[in-house]
Amino acid sequence: MILPGSSSQALAAALADALDEPLAVPEFRRFPDGELLVSAPALVGEGDAAGRAGSTGTDADAAGVDVDGGRAVVVASTLTSDAHVELLQLQDAAREAGADEVVAVVPYMGYARQDKAFKPGQPISARAVARAIGAEADRAVLVNPHEPSIADFFDVPCEAVDAGGTLAEPLPGDLSEPLFLSPDAGAIDLAETVRGAYGRGDADYFEKSRDYDTGEVEISPSGAPVEGRDVVLVDDIVATGSTMSEAVAVLGERDAARVFVACVHPLLASNARTKLEAAGVEAIYGTDTIERDVSAVSVADDVAAAL
Repeated sequence: MILPGSSSQALAAALADALDEPLAVPEFRRFPDGELLVSAPALVGEGDAAGRAGSTGTDADAAGVDVDGGRAVVVASTLTSDAHVELLQLQDAAREAGADEVVAVVPYMGYARQDKAFKPGQPISARAVARAIGAEADRAVLVNPHEPSIADFFDVPCEAVDAGGTLAEPLPGDLSEPLFLSPDAGAIDLAETVRGAYGRGDADYFEKSRDYDTGEVEISPSGAPVEGRDVVLVDDIVATGSTMSEAVAVLGERDAARVFVACVHPLLASNARTKLEAAGVEAIYGTDTIERDVSAVSVADDVAAAL
């Protein structure tokens, strides 16, 4: 049984289809004091399902998703602190309904970039969040976490799925001498994965430095020739768009033919989309770990393979 959070409804439906498992329909409510209540009234144990069907005899009442003694897969990207609370409540609701196994699929894990204490007195927020999720889950599945080591923060088995190869699918088939560029050395493996899935081209990376006090990012151009070539900028996440838009502009100055952006997690916060468009990007492609209008491909099959 697949149980979606409010920010992962399309992906949860795709995963239910890929696994041929029922999709439960949760309800989301906010109380006047701001508290959330996420419930799944159709999620019932075997006895509850029989009782409801027998009490009225209606098809609607008998249509509950029976999870008693089975597996519940909670699919919830945690874009906000509220989304984290939703995930925890959905896990608890699954337990209340009698699920023997609860699997937390977190396609995009919020707080993942806070994977260390950058200054004295700061928490390791990714660790705190992971422990909270693992308190009610039997295992967890992440998709391209910002740092693979984040999986080690979980107190339950956690698998990090690499869905980078899916980013090759929406790219035009006629790319001219394609160059797959990552914004820094840390993402070169992802660029190489996309290049490998596309089937041809070269891979390289920019040099990037970040000021953690101001958040400003500076990039230094790659030495790879770009004139007349189609370039695909590849990263795990596009958040503010500052790095990517600067890279797009640099490539334009160096006479690249077309510049595309491909990312696993298209967060595109605030005016990120506008920055990229103003810089001259040809197109932006992302997956459905974060459901945006640029989510051109689903990670459902990759997640299904891990389940």
